[in-house]
Amino acid sequence: MLSLVTVMATPEHRCYVEQLDGNGTYFPWNSSDVAQYIPMKASGELDSCRLLDGNETSSCSSYVYDHTYYETSKTVDWNFVCNKRWMASIAQTVYMFGVFTGAVVLGGLADKVGRKAVFCWSGALQLILGVGVAFIPEYYSFLVVRFFYGIFGSAGSYITGFVLTMELVGPSKRTVCGIAFQATFAAGIMLVAAWGALIKDHVLLQVVYGLHGCLLIAHWWVMDESPRWLWMQGRTREAIDIVAKAVRMNGRGISMDKEYFERKTKGTKVQDEPQSSAGVLDLFKTPNLRMKTINVCVNWFSNSLVYYGLSLSTGKLYGNPFLILFIMGLVEYPSYIVVVLLLDKMGRRFLTSFLMLAGGLCCIAATQMDHGSNTATGIVMMGKLFIAGSFAIIYNYSAELFPTVVRNSAMGLGSMAARLSGALTPLITLLDSFDPTVPAIIFGVVALLSGFWTLFLPETMNQPMPQSIQDGETFGKGDTFFTTFLGRKKRDVVQPVHMEQMVPLQNNDK
Repeated sequence: MLSLVTVMATPEHRCYVEQLDGNGTYFPWNSSDVAQYIPMKASGELDSCRLLDGNETSSCSSYVYDHTYYETSKTVDWNFVCNKRWMASIAQTVYMFGVFTGAVVLGGLADKVGRKAVFCWSGALQLILGVGVAFIPEYYSFLVVRFFYGIFGSAGSYITGFVLTMELVGPSKRTVCGIAFQATFAAGIMLVAAWGALIKDHVLLQVVYGLHGCLLIAHWWVMDESPRWLWMQGRTREAIDIVAKAVRMNGRGISMDKEYFERKTKGTKVQDEPQSSAGVLDLFKTPNLRMKTINVCVNWFSNSLVYYGLSLSTGKLYGNPFLILFIMGLVEYPSYIVVVLLLDKMGRRFLTSFLMLAGGLCCIAATQMDHGSNTATGIVMMGKLFIAGSFAIIYNYSAELFPTVVRNSAMGLGSMAARLSGALTPLITLLDSFDPTVPAIIFGVVALLSGFWTLFLPETMNQPMPQSIQDGETFGKGDTFFTTFLGRKKRDVVQPVHMEQMVPLQNNDK
């Protein structure tokens, strides 16, 4: 997701000056000799895109790059600076559109053919594309491969893997497992920075990034299908076998009578709905499920916009870009620790809203500080901490809000909204050409509006996951922060059940 931060990094640059740089010896940026040929901006910095010729200025025909941090990059190879700066942003946008496409196509496919198949095939293709994209020398071919890289990497592997994680555990473990899954993403951010600092050749660097896909290949042999998904497909025997295997592996000394559960569930198999045919459109057919879906999609959109807006802007903060990116990943861990400690006490709804509102305020506050100051950088880091927490919760929250028969489709739809904003993020950052504060203000306002609307979602803490479409429609009706917190409506806390939880709730009532 963030490999272009280093592989396609934009170093400090200025116009090539024939009189000074003709012999291959590049003069320092602050050299008085350079100042004779490069005009100054109002901020007192050298203009990176203009050349001074007497009293006239002109655009650069070639450039000199500062190799302090980046010896090579795709941007340097293709001179994607100044009037071509947008072409570098398009590369990240195209990747996000790939994730957008994969979220729609592969999300629905995982609900039909299973989580494991989509995850494993996507992992294999991610490995091939991740290594192959390093050797493409031509821009438009590079964009095409990046598009497919997004489809199978972040959409096919990541979202499906998260859904499978949440469906393998019971309610008491969903918070820890869900947040731990997000914590590995933060570790990935730090790895992006660490490898970028160690490997200076951008081709080799991308190969190393791509080879991390090898970690996914073994899942075909060691990972089981989701027992919840199998259950809702009527494949109860396979689901029970997987649960029995888990019981043995846990080593708690508990015996499981598989025949007993098979007999007990024969009369409660899902016959009421064509579950296998449920898809994305079912999320919009009934009013309560439709409003939850729209609200969650807006939440994903906002979290992604701010999260990647801050992550992709590390090169614009003063200091070592690798260290800043590393800290950007590291700063997420205090947020995750707090979320694990508080999520099952304060609930998903309030904590998500609070963190988004706090993150939005940090984005706006940073615009009022001196650009590049330690205070501004610290506030940006705080904003990243808050948004990382809310982004982690929305994964858990979404998985708990939507029924099993369309859970992967719903997660894919949320991811689609997130990648739409992720595709817009690099383009929004280009607005800093007009005013450096505009991108941060946009990020902040969007986070504030979405954080408030989150308060209208139902709480899922201590509630069993809905299984059927009917469960999803009735779940949380009339439950908002205002009706519950202000005392007008008391929410019933449903204690988690065990094997029967995989059976639709309306069948239990019968």
